[in-house]
Amino acid sequence: MKKKQIRPSEHVFHNQEFTKEMKETHTILAPDIFPIHMELIKEIFSMYGYKLDILKSRGKQVIDKGLEHIHNDMCYPAICASGQQFYALTSGEYDPHKVALIQFQTGGGCRASNYIWLLRKGLHNMGMDYVPVISLSFTGMEKASGFRITPLMIAKGMVALIYGDMMMLLRNQVKPYEVHEGDTQRVMDKWYAELTRQFKKNKGLLGKALRNNLYAMAKDFHEIERRDVQKTKVGIVGEIYVKYSPFGNNGLEEFLESQDCEIMVPGVFSFFQFMFDNKLTDYKLYGKSMKAAIVSKAGEALTARIEKTFCKVLESFPEFTTPTSFKHICALGDRIIGRGVKMGEGWLLPAEAAELIEKGYSNIICAQPFGCLPNHIVGKGTVRILREMYPNANICPIDYDAGASKVNQENRIKLMLALAKDSAFTEAAKKEVAAE
Repeated sequence: MKKKQIRPSEHVFHNQEFTKEMKETHTILAPDIFPIHMELIKEIFSMYGYKLDILKSRGKQVIDKGLEHIHNDMCYPAICASGQQFYALTSGEYDPHKVALIQFQTGGGCRASNYIWLLRKGLHNMGMDYVPVISLSFTGMEKASGFRITPLMIAKGMVALIYGDMMMLLRNQVKPYEVHEGDTQRVMDKWYAELTRQFKKNKGLLGKALRNNLYAMAKDFHEIERRDVQKTKVGIVGEIYVKYSPFGNNGLEEFLESQDCEIMVPGVFSFFQFMFDNKLTDYKLYGKSMKAAIVSKAGEALTARIEKTFCKVLESFPEFTTPTSFKHICALGDRIIGRGVKMGEGWLLPAEAAELIEKGYSNIICAQPFGCLPNHIVGKGTVRILREMYPNANICPIDYDAGASKVNQENRIKLMLALAKDSAFTEAAKKEVAAE
C-alpha cells in the first residue's frame, strides 16, 4: 500500500518529554510576562521541586533570535517570548541538555495557543529536539509525565496574583512620588521575602491571613515618604503580553516614568475573572458545556470574595486609587461591545479603559501587537465609542511589532502627553476664571 505523503505543514515535532527525573536535573526557562507576579510564581515552583528561571533578556538580538525561527507574520508576543527562550539556549548561560521550556496556553482562538508548536518547530530547526517543552494549561491541552500542577499549587498561584496585583498597584502610585529613591523597591523586596516564607508554610492563602497581609502591605507603602506634586496620569490597557512585559512594550512603564507620569495598569487577576465569565458566555450564547459553566460560576463567586477583601483593605488608605469591582467592569463592557466578543482580551480591553478613565486616568495607551486582529477590533475599533462616552478621554493606540521603531512609538506617546498637559492647563485656566 502506498504511504500517504506528509506535507511540511503536517509535520509533527517529537521533543523529549519532561520526565520526573528532570525535576532534579533541569532548569525550566519561562519568558518574562508579568515582571512583579512572576517573582512570586518562581518561588512557588521552587517549593514543589521545580527550578524556574524567568528570562530577562531584552534587545534587538533577542528579537532577531525569535525571527530566525518564527515568521514575522506570527504575532509579536510569540516572537518576543519564544525569542527569549531561543536566545537563552544559545547564550552559553545554560546547558541545552539540562533545560526545559515552558509556555502558557489558554486554549482559546488566539494564536497564542500555537506557541508550543512554534517552540517545537524552532527547536527542531536548531537541532535541539532533546529540549522538553512544557505546556502550562488549565484546559488539559497537553500533559507531561514529569510535570504536575497540584490543586494547592494552583491555589498558591492564584493568591500570588492577588499579592502581585496589590504590589503593582501600590508601586505605581507611590514610586513616582517617593522622596528617597529606592524606598518603594525596598518595600517590594521585603514582601517578596515575607510571602515566600509564608507560602513555604502554606500560610497567607485564605481569609483573615490574606486580609492581614494585604493590609500590612498597603500600610508599608502608605508610610513611604512622598512628594505632593502633580503628575500626568496614564492608564495602560491592551493585549496581555505587551500590556505587562517590559520587553514586549519596549520599556513603556520606564519611559512614562521618565516623562513625569503616574501609571495605572489593571490587575492580572481581572483577566482570570474574565476567563471564568467567558465560560458562562460560552454556555449562554453558544450552547457549550453546562459543567464548565457551573465550575466557572463557583470560580467567579470565589474570586469576587477575594476581590472584595482586596478593595476593602484599600479603602483604609484613601490616598490610593481602589480598582472597581469586576461586576462593574462587566457593566462598562456591556455599554461598549457585546459579551460574546471574547477572543484575545475581548470586551475586557475597552471595559478596562472605561474603568481607568472613570478613576481619573483619562490618558489611555492601548498597547497592541501589530496584526493582532482581536485586539485591533476591541482596541482601535472601540476608540470612537469610548470618546463618545468620555469626552475628556485622550486615547492613543500604539502598535508593537518586530519591525516597529521605538522612537516613533515614544514620539506618539509624547504627543499624547503634550495634549494631556495642554488640556490640564486649559481646565486649570477655566477654573481660575470661574473662581474670579
